[in-house]
Amino acid sequence: MRTYPLCSLSVEEAMKRQFRVVDCITKEFEGHEFLNRGDLGVVMGLNKPVTTWKAEKVIARIFHAEAAMLVRGAGSGAIRLGLHAMLKCGEKILVHKAPIYSTTATSLEMMGIIPVEADYNDLSDIRRALTADPDIAGALVQYTRQKLDDRYDMGEVIRTIKDVRDIPIITDDNYAVMKVEKTGAEWGADLSCFSSFKLLGPEGVGVIIGKKAYIDKLIQENYSGGMQVQGHEAMDVLHGLVYAPVSLAIQAQVNEECVRRLKDGEIPEVKDAFLANAQSKVLLVEFYDDIAGKVLEEAQKLGAAPNPVGAESKYEMVPMVYRVSGTFRKADPTLERRMIRINPMRAGADTILEIIKKAVERVK
Repeated sequence: MRTYPLCSLSVEEAMKRQFRVVDCITKEFEGHEFLNRGDLGVVMGLNKPVTTWKAEKVIARIFHAEAAMLVRGAGSGAIRLGLHAMLKCGEKILVHKAPIYSTTATSLEMMGIIPVEADYNDLSDIRRALTADPDIAGALVQYTRQKLDDRYDMGEVIRTIKDVRDIPIITDDNYAVMKVEKTGAEWGADLSCFSSFKLLGPEGVGVIIGKKAYIDKLIQENYSGGMQVQGHEAMDVLHGLVYAPVSLAIQAQVNEECVRRLKDGEIPEVKDAFLANAQSKVLLVEFYDDIAGKVLEEAQKLGAAPNPVGAESKYEMVPMVYRVSGTFRKADPTLERRMIRINPMRAGADTILEIIKKAVERVK
């Protein structure tokens, strides 16, 4: 089986990303301002905490964006608001020909937005779809993979769409931002959305970056005091953005070591091992026999987390060993019986492989 995982930042590149985040913080905050938990409420003229406003300016700097906004509802809420900013009810949106991430599919349905499929792995199919249907009013591109054989390049997809027709593009950068070279917005999309929770930040806070016109519209509509992201939450978003790059780069190194050792036959019952973005970049382990379910049961007893909290959130330390993603299961239901996915989180390769080896021994 062949997969096409996204290219992760090296530890050295991640260090530079961390330094950039801190540099951007110094451009917007005075030292004493950053050494507190921020303010609360709706400040006259901003309708949000000053700290939140400054944190948004930092985030825009980090990602070379015109503007940024912190919103309620994590990554799913950010995507929902981004879709609202760009499209109207009943309009059509171009999507990849693959299972749509469940919360995104819900957003499209509740907003009455009609998906039109094109195979993003085939740039000519994107051109065909846009040419054949002049009513397509926008496009959605998910950064991480929706099928095992997905191999499309984010920059190429965005350029192809814009070359055919200058429609607004929104990208789902969840599980990719701070792991890869550029966000979707940096590749030319109008808006990129992601969750701070997946970047060691606070739960429930989403991030939107991109074109100022769309973000200004959302800020104007987001006038309720209860909808504002408070100052202490905004500070926690920045704290997460500082620490996430290096942490995620180390995680990527561990993934690569695990693949190498498994392919070398360290656990004989393993048929194959490979990396895939499903949705976070994970280690997929395929067994010769249909023992995946029982291995999952035993791995939990041996200290592995059986399910995600935020899929790489600040709460997740031990390795996570769980079933393959919902979108992958839809693409091939048989995978669930013989395959598991592993996210190292903060663990090393020795810990992960010891858990899997002992779990398999118990099953046998």
